[in-house]
Amino acid sequence: MSASPPIVVSSLDLERIEAMLDAPAYRDQAGAIALRDELARADVLAPAQMPNDVVTMNSRVRAVDLDNGDAYDLTLVYPRDADGDAGRVSVLAPVGSAILGLRIGQTMQWPMPGGRRMTLRVDAIHYQPEAAGDLHR
Repeated sequence: MSASPPIVVSSLDLERIEAMLDAPAYRDQAGAIALRDELARADVLAPAQMPNDVVTMNSRVRAVDLDNGDAYDLTLVYPRDADGDAGRVSVLAPVGSAILGLRIGQTMQWPMPGGRRMTLRVDAIHYQPEAAGDLHR
Protein backbone atom coordinates (compact mmCIF):
# COMPACT_ATOMS: atom_id res chain seq x y z
CA MET A 1 0.00 0.00 0.00
CA SER A 2 1.63 3.17 -1.07
CA ALA A 3 -0.99 5.79 -0.32
CA SER A 4 -2.74 6.32 2.98
CA PRO A 5 -6.53 6.22 2.79
CA PRO A 6 -8.48 9.42 3.33
CA ILE A 7 -9.54 9.99 6.92
CA VAL A 8 -12.24 12.06 8.59
CA VAL A 9 -11.98 13.53 12.11
CA SER A 10 -14.58 15.45 14.08
CA SER A 11 -13.72 19.00 15.05
CA LEU A 12 -14.33 18.10 18.70
CA ASP A 13 -11.95 15.12 18.56
CA LEU A 14 -9.36 17.24 16.75
CA GLU A 15 -9.55 19.97 19.40
CA ARG A 16 -9.18 17.46 22.24
CA ILE A 17 -6.37 15.50 20.56
CA GLU A 18 -4.40 18.64 19.71
CA ALA A 19 -4.71 19.85 23.32
CA MET A 20 -3.44 16.46 24.51
CA LEU A 21 -0.54 16.53 22.03
CA ASP A 22 0.51 19.97 23.27
CA ALA A 23 0.90 18.66 26.83
CA PRO A 24 4.55 18.14 27.87
CA ALA A 25 3.88 14.49 28.73
CA TYR A 26 3.05 13.66 25.09
CA ARG A 27 4.59 16.39 22.94
CA ASP A 28 7.77 14.58 21.88
CA GLN A 29 6.64 10.96 21.91
CA ALA A 30 7.04 9.09 18.61
CA GLY A 31 3.34 8.20 18.70
CA ALA A 32 2.41 11.86 19.08
CA ILE A 33 4.52 12.87 16.09
CA ALA A 34 2.94 10.15 13.93
CA LEU A 35 -0.54 11.16 15.09
CA ARG A 36 0.12 14.81 14.22
CA ASP A 37 1.04 13.68 10.69
CA GLU A 38 -2.24 11.76 10.42
CA LEU A 39 -4.29 14.70 11.68
CA ALA A 40 -2.62 17.06 9.20
CA ARG A 41 -4.13 15.12 6.30
CA ALA A 42 -7.60 14.63 7.81
CA ASP A 43 -10.85 16.11 6.56
CA VAL A 44 -12.52 17.78 9.56
CA LEU A 45 -16.29 17.73 10.10
CA ALA A 46 -18.55 19.01 12.85
CA PRO A 47 -19.62 16.15 15.16
CA ALA A 48 -23.23 16.43 14.00
CA GLN A 49 -22.09 15.92 10.38
CA MET A 50 -19.93 12.86 11.11
CA PRO A 51 -20.99 9.82 9.03
CA ASN A 52 -21.77 6.83 11.25
CA ASP A 53 -19.28 4.60 9.41
CA VAL A 54 -16.20 6.56 10.58
CA VAL A 55 -14.00 5.59 13.56
CA THR A 56 -13.95 8.48 16.03
CA MET A 57 -12.63 8.78 19.57
CA ASN A 58 -14.38 6.39 21.97
CA SER A 59 -15.76 4.33 19.08
CA ARG A 60 -15.97 0.56 19.56
CA VAL A 61 -14.83 -1.22 16.42
CA ARG A 62 -13.90 -4.57 14.97
CA ALA A 63 -10.61 -4.46 13.06
CA VAL A 64 -8.96 -7.33 11.20
CA ASP A 65 -5.23 -7.80 10.67
CA LEU A 66 -5.18 -8.78 6.99
CA ASP A 67 -1.73 -10.33 7.32
CA ASN A 68 -2.83 -13.08 9.70
CA GLY A 69 -6.64 -12.85 9.89
CA ASP A 70 -6.73 -11.96 13.58
CA ALA A 71 -9.79 -9.89 14.54
CA TYR A 72 -9.74 -7.35 17.34
CA ASP A 73 -12.61 -5.66 19.17
CA LEU A 74 -11.18 -2.29 20.16
CA THR A 75 -12.29 0.94 21.76
CA LEU A 76 -10.27 3.97 20.64
CA VAL A 77 -9.44 6.06 23.72
CA TYR A 78 -7.17 8.78 25.06
CA PRO A 79 -3.95 7.56 26.72
CA ARG A 80 -5.28 7.95 30.27
CA ASP A 81 -8.10 5.48 29.51
CA ALA A 82 -6.00 2.87 27.70
CA ASP A 83 -6.18 -0.73 28.93
CA GLY A 84 -4.92 -3.36 26.52
CA ASP A 85 -6.49 -6.22 28.46
CA ALA A 86 -9.91 -4.58 28.08
CA GLY A 87 -9.39 -3.73 24.40
CA ARG A 88 -9.11 0.02 25.06
CA VAL A 89 -6.39 1.24 22.71
CA SER A 90 -4.71 4.62 23.01
CA VAL A 91 -4.90 6.93 20.03
CA LEU A 92 -1.12 7.29 20.52
CA ALA A 93 -0.54 3.55 19.95
CA PRO A 94 0.25 2.55 16.35
CA VAL A 95 -3.03 0.68 15.96
CA GLY A 96 -4.97 3.58 17.50
CA SER A 97 -3.49 6.14 15.13
CA ALA A 98 -4.06 3.71 12.26
CA ILE A 99 -7.81 3.36 12.77
CA LEU A 100 -8.70 6.95 13.71
CA GLY A 101 -10.80 8.45 10.93
CA LEU A 102 -11.12 5.29 8.85
CA ARG A 103 -14.44 4.18 7.42
CA ILE A 104 -15.83 0.66 7.51
CA GLY A 105 -14.06 -1.35 4.82
CA GLN A 106 -10.99 0.89 4.63
CA THR A 107 -7.54 -0.52 5.25
CA MET A 108 -4.43 1.10 6.64
CA GLN A 109 -0.87 -0.13 6.83
CA TRP A 110 0.99 0.92 9.96
CA PRO A 111 4.46 0.20 11.40
CA MET A 112 4.57 -1.98 14.50
CA PRO A 113 7.34 -2.55 17.03
CA GLY A 114 10.04 -4.83 15.66
CA GLY A 115 9.75 -3.51 12.11
CA ARG A 116 6.62 -5.43 11.10
CA ARG A 117 3.93 -3.54 9.20
CA MET A 118 0.35 -4.35 10.12
CA THR A 119 -2.41 -4.04 7.53
CA LEU A 120 -5.70 -3.38 9.29
CA ARG A 121 -9.22 -3.26 7.90
CA VAL A 122 -12.14 -1.78 9.83
CA ASP A 123 -14.92 -4.37 9.55
CA ALA A 124 -17.56 -2.89 11.86
CA ILE A 125 -18.32 0.01 14.17
CA HIS A 126 -20.37 -1.22 17.11
CA TYR A 127 -20.63 2.21 18.76
CA GLN A 128 -19.77 5.73 17.67
CA PRO A 129 -20.39 8.62 20.11
CA GLU A 130 -21.49 11.02 17.37
CA ALA A 131 -24.10 8.59 16.03
CA ALA A 132 -25.34 7.92 19.58
CA GLY A 133 -25.49 11.63 20.46
CA ASP A 134 -22.85 11.17 23.20
CA LEU A 135 -20.74 14.22 22.43
CA HIS A 136 -19.76 14.87 26.05
CA ARG A 137 -17.17 12.05 26.03
